[in-house]
Amino acid sequence: MGDTTSFGKMCLVFNKVKPFLAMFSLQFGYAGMYIVTSLSLNSGMNHYILATYRHVVATFVVAPFAFFLERKIRPKLTLPIFLRIMLLAFLEPVLDQNLYYMGLKSTSATFASAIVNVLPAITFILALIFRLETINLKKIYSVAKVVGTIITVSGAMVMTLYKGPIVDLIRTGRSSSNSTTSESTDQHWITGTLMLLGSCCAWAGFFILQSFTLKKYPAELSLTALICLMGMLENGVVSLVMVRDMSAWKLGWDSRLLAAVYSGVVCSGIAFYVQGVVIKQRGPVFVTSFSPLCMILTAALGAIVLAEQVHLGSIIGACFIVMGLYTVVWGKSKDYQNSKELLIDEKIGAQELPIRVSAINDNVDNTLKEHEAIVKIPAKIPLTQNK
Repeated sequence: MGDTTSFGKMCLVFNKVKPFLAMFSLQFGYAGMYIVTSLSLNSGMNHYILATYRHVVATFVVAPFAFFLERKIRPKLTLPIFLRIMLLAFLEPVLDQNLYYMGLKSTSATFASAIVNVLPAITFILALIFRLETINLKKIYSVAKVVGTIITVSGAMVMTLYKGPIVDLIRTGRSSSNSTTSESTDQHWITGTLMLLGSCCAWAGFFILQSFTLKKYPAELSLTALICLMGMLENGVVSLVMVRDMSAWKLGWDSRLLAAVYSGVVCSGIAFYVQGVVIKQRGPVFVTSFSPLCMILTAALGAIVLAEQVHLGSIIGACFIVMGLYTVVWGKSKDYQNSKELLIDEKIGAQELPIRVSAINDNVDNTLKEHEAIVKIPAKIPLTQNK
């Protein structure tokens, strides 16, 4: 009996810890993607071809699950939904990832993982524009969302405009060889940062359009598979136009194949599933709050594996971004709790209303019956007396 009780407690503890373990593991996966992608781009792989191969792999990974698991609930694919899917594929697989890869090649894996933390702030701004978010300046959590967004954007501006001296967090013994690399990267640093910010804007637009599309096409796996498929086709066309050398499409047993398979399976296949499960349990705010962890892991791996140099401007900007991000997350969590409480109150009110009305009706019926009884009794008395 005691063993059964202890096993039940262990299961409860594991169920509570499982979302944390899932998101923590996923951040390791994203950090690994930054490193592997940097290695493949530095080895000469074209970013257009990398984005195409990534979605080839993702399509083959997601499509079987979508076909078998959602065959009974998949809605009909209409022309307006198909056009939205084409636009989604252009925003995320084509525009976002190609801009991101170009920015990553011009900056560093650590810097790219830090600047991606601007994504929640940009998404919040676009959600305000499309009326998916509301602001009430009388509520402190609404003010926190605005202030956090401003702090996050300020951190991105610091990282863009101020590079600063090198901060040697982990001594790698490669300072002399990296000096020329740093000098050659300086001239492309601002351009790379702007590309990364453009990538975040495209990614945020993808989230906004995806939220509207899911209302019309509520099949997450099928929508993901179609986006990956269209992204593969659109990226393929762009790659054929931009890359004329057909030898660039060749893959060997090297970092190029590893980057395509790893990013396709882990970051476009497993990540969609894990995030979907955790969002259903804890909500999107919980998932977003783990983004700074990926930045820290990428900085450590980048310094060890790639011998990347961390600059003071990146550290200061990253601190601002983390502060702003958690301010927005706190405001969103309070907003979510309040909206949930209002929804519960509305449901309770909707349930109580018929009970009160029926009670009033019952009282009215009982009163009428009593009056009928009072009226009928005296009416019968004179008749009996006449007889």
